[in-house]
Amino acid sequence: MTAESVSQANNTTGLKAAQRRPEPRVPAAPSAVEGRKLVVGREICLSGEIKTCETLVVEGRVEADLNDSQSLEISEPGLFKGQAIVEECIVHGTFEGELTVTGRLVIHPGGQVIGKIRYAAIEILKGGRLSGDVDSLEASFAGRPQGEGPKLAHSSDAAPNGDASQSQAG
Repeated sequence: MTAESVSQANNTTGLKAAQRRPEPRVPAAPSAVEGRKLVVGREICLSGEIKTCETLVVEGRVEADLNDSQSLEISEPGLFKGQAIVEECIVHGTFEGELTVTGRLVIHPGGQVIGKIRYAAIEILKGGRLSGDVDSLEASFAGRPQGEGPKLAHSSDAAPNGDASQSQAG
């Protein structure tokens, strides 16, 4: 074999290696929940109406009505102003307005919820604040179809032994 034929063989091998590039990785398809998640980042302001959002994460400022949502998460220093009906709400920042939580409301240290608040279950960690018109929902509300409105635990049409206790921190 001559030096020229060795050089051609190496070039051919090099071309074949260059043509065998690794296939690009295709990311896995996001799940339905991930596909319906909206994150409003820090220093972002959003206003309007938000519908059919599975999870809303607020790191910036949102002034909106939120309906047909499973979860609202307000990070610090996030601010949500408006009306929201959700299954779960976790607050590290600030919520101001009308909030109905058909499941669990959790207020972390430094978090504050101000306004007209209705909840099925609540957890306020030390340092969390809750103020305004506050009431618990009737326990049976969680199993109702979405079209039916929540009933307050203290209302006259609630079950006679309904728990009307409230949990507040100042």
